[in-house]
Amino acid sequence: MSHPIPRRRRNLLRVAVSLACAGIMAFSGLPQLTGQAEAARRPPSPGKPCDQKFGTSGTPAAPGSQPWETDGSVRPAIDWDSYGYDNPRESFDGLTLPDDPQERDAFLKKIGRNYRKYKEDDPRRVYARYNLNQRSGKRKAASFDEYLRNNYIGTYGNNRRGDAFHRKLVNDLKLHGPDWLCEVEIDVKDPDTGKTYRRRLDALNHKTGEFVEAKAGGQHDSKQNAATRALMKDPRYKNYRMRYVFGDGQSGETQKLMNKFRQEFGRNNLGQRRLTTYEHRALGLPQYERTKYSRVDTNLAPPGRYSYAGGAAKIVDSSPPTREIAKRENAYVRSLDPNGNRVRGPGGVDFTSLELKYVGKPVKGKGIDYAFSAKKNPDPDGNPSFGGKAKAKLISDSFFAWLALTPDKFWVNLNPDQPDRIMDSTFASTDAGRVLLEADLQMKHDFFKAMDPKTDLGKRFWAQLPRVDGRPCFTTIRNWIEPKPAKVREQDGGIYILDAPLRLKSVEQDFATQPGGGEAACHPTKPQRDQAQSVINRMIVPAVEKTINTAPQYADLRRVYTSRVAAEWIRVQDAKSPTDYHSIINSNDVKRWPLRAPNQKWDKNELFQRYRKIYLNGEFKYNVDTDQGVVVYMVGGVDFSKAPKRNITALRFRAQHRNLPRTTKDSVKAMTNDAEDASMLYLGGTTDTSATPPGPSPTPTKPTPAPSGSTGHPSTPTPAPSGSHTPSQPPATPPASDDGDKGGGLADTGAQVLTVAAIAAALLAAGVALVWFRRRRTHGS
Repeated sequence: MSHPIPRRRRNLLRVAVSLACAGIMAFSGLPQLTGQAEAARRPPSPGKPCDQKFGTSGTPAAPGSQPWETDGSVRPAIDWDSYGYDNPRESFDGLTLPDDPQERDAFLKKIGRNYRKYKEDDPRRVYARYNLNQRSGKRKAASFDEYLRNNYIGTYGNNRRGDAFHRKLVNDLKLHGPDWLCEVEIDVKDPDTGKTYRRRLDALNHKTGEFVEAKAGGQHDSKQNAATRALMKDPRYKNYRMRYVFGDGQSGETQKLMNKFRQEFGRNNLGQRRLTTYEHRALGLPQYERTKYSRVDTNLAPPGRYSYAGGAAKIVDSSPPTREIAKRENAYVRSLDPNGNRVRGPGGVDFTSLELKYVGKPVKGKGIDYAFSAKKNPDPDGNPSFGGKAKAKLISDSFFAWLALTPDKFWVNLNPDQPDRIMDSTFASTDAGRVLLEADLQMKHDFFKAMDPKTDLGKRFWAQLPRVDGRPCFTTIRNWIEPKPAKVREQDGGIYILDAPLRLKSVEQDFATQPGGGEAACHPTKPQRDQAQSVINRMIVPAVEKTINTAPQYADLRRVYTSRVAAEWIRVQDAKSPTDYHSIINSNDVKRWPLRAPNQKWDKNELFQRYRKIYLNGEFKYNVDTDQGVVVYMVGGVDFSKAPKRNITALRFRAQHRNLPRTTKDSVKAMTNDAEDASMLYLGGTTDTSATPPGPSPTPTKPTPAPSGSTGHPSTPTPAPSGSHTPSQPPATPPASDDGDKGGGLADTGAQVLTVAAIAAALLAAGVALVWFRRRRTHGS
């Protein structure tokens, strides 16, 4: 049964609905209008000449001369550059809320939701908008940090990045003259569905028959798909061509759509593809004044020092801790970007590959620039990355461990004869030491796994061993990991770590401690021992060495080693002239960089007992093609007391890495593509001390918490020095000075030569055995 609503109540209801709609628009912004509703709302915009729209002028590009004529083309790496766009909200990217839930709720309640009563430079305006967001339903952020990064700063910045990239394209591609119109709207009707759409185009040229869609990032706008299809079906535009221009590499999802559009749109009457893509690679840099509310970076910074966050810190700090959170947040970020202008976020960075690749000139009082490299995540939408903070902290903490400890401590030793010489106790209190010892145990596992006779390599290995009494035979051996010479380029006062490979060494070794399992398997002669070791070195060692340098289980070891190379270089520079790290070097004080969660309870002795159990009882048991028994074996050893380097020539560096100086320079400001490897990214930062010291604030800010109960109005923010965000320029020509392609070692400045040599000799005499023994078989085994 229906009940009529009184007129007064109906009027009140209408007012409530109107206010609710206005509230939704306040929470989430004006929704994108498509379809019949928009077409009926107002006449389509004819646009403006691009020169008039952006205040530019120049000679138009000749028809057919644009790079987008070649479908799938990418701007040459040598021409990649950057552009600025205003995003004053970045000034607040370091804001936080109190950790205590009750304190946080009371703080937010006091601020309220009326953000208009706070000025733009007042952080309480940010908190008030967050309060408003928490009542916005689908647009509700899961946390303040998520809202701050993705809603308040991200969405605001995406729109301005898109406008700036659009302006850049007009200038770079010479979309000048009266024939090029920008921001044009066209009403079209899909002949198959009968639906009417309004398609907004970034640029249009009726004379050449071209539509241009510009995206500052590498994503498309899925909300435009139906309108795009209707536009390309319209008989009025049957010979027009759609040009998609991206400012970054296209995402996998976008590539799939572009391929689908190519098939659907076909070719025009001249046989030309009606859809082409072009990547006009350029780095968007936000322009803003840095204040005490800005995020700071402590990576590689001496204790008590910090700088404003650059490309690395912002991406790393935004990395979710788990895969589940990463997927949820990634879906949320996508929902906030209706125009496809977002750039690659933390979900698109493979943090498992993060390594330190550049350290700039260390100038006392001014810090250093640095840059990480990382692989791109090929599927950021379906499987976004996570855990970047832990990887970056491992790199930074290891860097300081290598500086603070003298090099005679940089070794680990799993030796059944020496349970009291596992590793230096101070080194064992650091994650760098933990990584080395765990890698040693992992190497044992991978070494004897490579010998599995069920594999092709293992089968060939056992077949080539010398035989004693008709079966394969070799004696106990010791294996260890050591650095190969790192390929570097020292230039402009800094060091580029181009490659830092690791080597697996193997020698035969006898041990006093006998493994369990019975009598010795065989007693080879000296020539047979040498022959067996030769087979191991030729077949097994290269395979396991490749695993160490490429497999994910050794990623932390590789991270730790690149930090070792960088730290040793800092040692050398500090010996020439004191740096900000002078008081840390050789102090043997690593209390500031202890084992981090979840490894605080890690114990070297517990790991040794795990190893000893394997040594005595065996882990792998292989049935070799013989009737004598089962083979059991294990291996070990890591020595980072040396960090040799090989400095390549300036000529070779220019030839092979001409874009690397520009890439590292840009990465200090924002994450950027590696111009030399399409699968890699660079994330940089700096340890300078230009950050404004944190002042009074209504909430704890990084890195120093505000006084307890501080909820008053903040002091006026202090601007950072001007000029800190100008777009980067192409790199200058490298200096003429050159160290040549000669080998060399980064000096062990922390210990006397005799001390290091003694440790090396001890390591050669120690180590872990590869042991095998025979067990009697029983019938049916």
